[in-house]
Amino acid sequence: MIELVALLEELIAVDSTSFRSNLPILDVLERHVRALGLTTRRQLWKDAAGVEKGNLIAHRGAEKGGLSLVGHTDCVPFDAGWSGALRPTREDGRVTGRGAADTKAFLAAMLTAASRTRASPLQLVFTADEEVGCLGARKLMEEGAVRPRVAVVGEPTQMIPVLGHKGYCLAEITVRGVEGHSAYPETGASAILAAGRVLREVERIAGELRGEGDPAFAPQHTTLNVGLISGGKAKNIIPGVCTMMVEWRPLPSQDPRSTLGLLERACAKLEEDRIRIEVAAQRLDAGVLVPADSGIVAFLRTESKNDPETIPFGTELPYLVHLGASACVFGPGDIRVAHRSGEFVPVAELARATEILAAAVERFAKP
Repeated sequence: MIELVALLEELIAVDSTSFRSNLPILDVLERHVRALGLTTRRQLWKDAAGVEKGNLIAHRGAEKGGLSLVGHTDCVPFDAGWSGALRPTREDGRVTGRGAADTKAFLAAMLTAASRTRASPLQLVFTADEEVGCLGARKLMEEGAVRPRVAVVGEPTQMIPVLGHKGYCLAEITVRGVEGHSAYPETGASAILAAGRVLREVERIAGELRGEGDPAFAPQHTTLNVGLISGGKAKNIIPGVCTMMVEWRPLPSQDPRSTLGLLERACAKLEEDRIRIEVAAQRLDAGVLVPADSGIVAFLRTESKNDPETIPFGTELPYLVHLGASACVFGPGDIRVAHRSGEFVPVAELARATEILAAAVERFAKP
């Protein structure tokens, strides 16, 4: 018999920060799922830094049909001063530690739920690198072997069924000018001044996109942000290069490339004889919105007694939808306490999530 809180504490104690290999936590998870009699396999690869990563797929019955419970194994980094990050504690009805909410509580709940029922087909899918671009879910989608009829994607939603979220897109804009001595402006062309004109265009595009909204989301429109900018070598050198990172979060109804096109056209108009501007897309993830009247959404709404909502942060939901699943995001914990020191999950919420997931397995893990 799995002891729910002890399992969560065991998972928290494993450092699965995204820049590390997640194979150690897969070892722990695989030991538990095999003890339940599930068949397991791994998708393995090395990330861009050469670090070994993997997805663990455990199933009872088959990898197609039935229900998939999907949770990511990686966590964001923790502050060096947080001594309890990997030393979970139980206090005041909470379990505290890195990943307690996002999203090791869901991993513990899905494993425990699977131990309480023999229904099948059931797939437990443990993914890598959600926090750095849903890379494990992408691998799962590209392989295409796991194809559930229904799926629950774990995230700390406070037990609220989540219908969808905006997409996530990122582009690096590089402005190239000509270096020169700052005392002789005619000898160069300032990349930073030209970048300032790009910033005004980004602001203009953001304003235009406010006119195209969807009341299911807050904010109701696509948002843009310039989160990083860098340029110049010294105070007395006309800067030859300036780079900025522009992100946008498109509505599910919008093609992520449409905003990219607006940026590309705006930058092209700003080019001059000695100013060149490149726009390099790095991510173009579309948003997702599932039907509010689907069977899994209705079930989670009834069981949790919470009306479905949308969320402002990205998840692995689009990849499960792409695989053909009727899917929803759901789980214990609050995203607002994740990604910071003192992250926690209420034990009562964890226990109730486990009960709901066990009931979902009984209801949806059918051929």
